[in-house]
Amino acid sequence: MNSLGELERSVMDVLWAGGESLSAYDIQAKLAEPQDSGRELAATTILTVLSRLENKNFVVRERDSRPHLYRAAARREAHMADLMHEVLGGASDRAAVLERFVGQVSSEEADTLRRILAGR
Repeated sequence: MNSLGELERSVMDVLWAGGESLSAYDIQAKLAEPQDSGRELAATTILTVLSRLENKNFVVRERDSRPHLYRAAARREAHMADLMHEVLGGASDRAAVLERFVGQVSSEEADTLRRILAGR
């Protein structure tokens, strides 16, 4: 699975938070907002990051408008679940990893896990 660099993650956070298709200029403006990174990045930098994210299948480019619009290819939750599966897949003792993980979750998270597993 492809991983995300710091700037790639920032761009994906903007796309995941909005849930809508955005241009590179929209993303540039959102990243410049103080509640986000507050970084002033060139539009060409954002376009380069979006191109890399498209090549990694994290974003989909909508070419029927100018400027092109970009949206996340999958929801943040799907990405995080894929990361967890990747880590679990690399373990020689999956049961031990799961046991350790479950032992560290909060009681609310344990209730969520119980509810999810009961529905399977």
